Amino acid sequence: MILGHIHHKTPFLFPTIIQKGLDFLSNLDPQQIKLGKVEIDGDKLFAEIVDTVTHLKEESKPESHQKYIDIHYLISGTEYIGVSIDTKNNPIYRPFASGKDIQFYESVEHENFIKLFPGSFVILFPLDIHRPCCCLQEPVSIRKVIVKIAMSEI
Repeated sequence: MILGHIHHKTPFLFPTIIQKGLDFLSNLDPQQIKLGKVEIDGDKLFAEIVDTVTHLKEESKPESHQKYIDIHYLISGTEYIGVSIDTKNNPIYRPFASGKDIQFYESVEHENFIKLFPGSFVILFPLDIHRPCCCLQEPVSIRKVIVKIAMSEI
């Protein structure tokens, strides 16, 4: 997991495909953005722009992916994302299904919550179990972008 802000330059270099995803985010115009899927580089790199409402952590299951890295980028609102390292000790709620790159867990060990605010992002790798779109108390409306980066390109 890597936490950052879109306007801060990182002191290290990302692989080209991750940098391409971050460049896409840094060039977004929040006033002109349309909801839905945006193709950046076919199945290798694409984004989903969503409006949603946060929820209490008990109302969702943690998830992980095998084929894609996620960049969760917040445009508006406040979001808490639970993160945990996959220790392989977490009971699976719904395993990976054919053609789907998502597995859900009943619960996870050592979950920590990070706060995203407008302009902040978190890069989540396949070993990073995550629980997006959470709130601590009251649900709020958020607009966010999830960039999907194919692991095959790393």
